[in-house]
Amino acid sequence: MGIGGIGFTASKKVGNAVARNRAKRRLRALAADVMPARAAPNHDYVLIGRTATLQRPYAKLRHDLLKALGKTGGLTRS
Repeated sequence: MGIGGIGFTASKKVGNAVARNRAKRRLRALAADVMPARAAPNHDYVLIGRTATLQRPYAKLRHDLLKALGKTGGLTRS
């Protein structure tokens, strides 16, 4: 059993196309690192890129994702 789907989005408020794509690339790398081991099986997830996603250190983004998974009940122990 794997996780369900993972979607990525960033609105025009994040910036131009280059900035939006960079935010989504950072989120994809984060999801590839965290989700296989820590996300609950058979759940769908949507990661939303914000302006802060562009500047936030990777370690803090990772912490934010784990915290969000915990709040939604989508975190498994690993």
